Amino acid sequence: MCYHIIARKPGMMTEDIVAESGLDIAVVELSISRLQQALLVERTGDVVRVLSFGESLIRTQIKYSDDFPIIFENGVIKEKKR
Repeated sequence: MCYHIIARKPGMMTEDIVAESGLDIAVVELSISRLQQALLVERTGDVVRVLSFGESLIRTQIKYSDDFPIIFENGVIKEKKR
C-alpha cells in the first residue's frame, strides 16, 4: 500500500504517507524500511521517493556484485578504485 502511495506523489513526506494510508506511523516506517532494503525507494531525511527501474537495477548490481566497476556514493555514481 505504501509503495503505491509514494509512487503516485514523488518526494512524499512520511507524515503524508501516514495521513493518506490511515496506518500507524510505526507500520509506515516499517514498510518504508522494507522498501528501502528491497531497493525500491530512497529516503532522504523525511522525504521518500520511488527509485526508477534503472536506479534500482544499478543499486542491486552494486550491492550484490563485488566486481561491478562502479559504486554509488552520496547519490553519485562513481568508478570503483581498484
